[in-house]
Amino acid sequence: MTASAPTDTARSLDPVVQTDRLLVALDFDGTLSPLVDEPMEARMLPAARTAVEALVTTPATFVAFVSGRSLTDLRIIAEHLDDSRILLAGSHGAEFWVPGEGRLDPVDEPEAVELRDRLRTEAERLTSDLDGVWIEPKTFGFGVHTRRMEAAAAHLANRRVDALVAAQAPEWRRRTGHGIIEYAFRHEGKDAAIAELRTRTGATAVLFAGDDVTDEDALRRLLPEDLGVHVGGGPTAATVSVRDIPAMAALLATLADLRGAAQG
Repeated sequence: MTASAPTDTARSLDPVVQTDRLLVALDFDGTLSPLVDEPMEARMLPAARTAVEALVTTPATFVAFVSGRSLTDLRIIAEHLDDSRILLAGSHGAEFWVPGEGRLDPVDEPEAVELRDRLRTEAERLTSDLDGVWIEPKTFGFGVHTRRMEAAAAHLANRRVDALVAAQAPEWRRRTGHGIIEYAFRHEGKDAAIAELRTRTGATAVLFAGDDVTDEDALRRLLPEDLGVHVGGGPTAATVSVRDIPAMAALLATLADLRGAAQG
């Protein structure tokens, strides 16, 4: 899809502007924050932060970050404080943080946690001779970051870890993203996260925005009254595409203005 012109974008926003209770659910990396070589240094662009803050204060409007990051890491990079009004869904919807309630963690079997730790350690050993790889600890598994690697070395790292997980945890879910492959013993996706957040907020419509393959699960399962937004190029199930993060921030700022006027 091509990026919408401003007038087309404003027109596409009209259904969610007018809805009774709106949930604005946003991926973080690549949607609000640029992709960076050091993942824990990711932060929202100032324009994106300003737009998010405007939406948070808009009546009958709820904002959520929906990320593959662990909830702990998501709170750090989002600079999310205990008094925040922003809902969080971490680990693709396996972890939640809710205003007034705090962190909601699922209960996992000790055997699954033990296997997670063992495979993560083994993945680190198998890739220790390759420069630039980072095995990211995640609550329900781990990620293999290869963004800083040459293509051949990245392929070798992924092939080694793929073989490890296929042999010892074939039932785990495998996800690909920008310079990362993730493995997890929980199978929740962002579609399930959106469904849970919709129920919790009583939203009558959802705007969901993302940039990566892992966001397509949620984009494909939006309801007719919802709006999906894709950041960047490439094929997508989203109704609207925008060029980059500044364009996404501009769309969110327009939404805040229009919805504020409609709710006022």
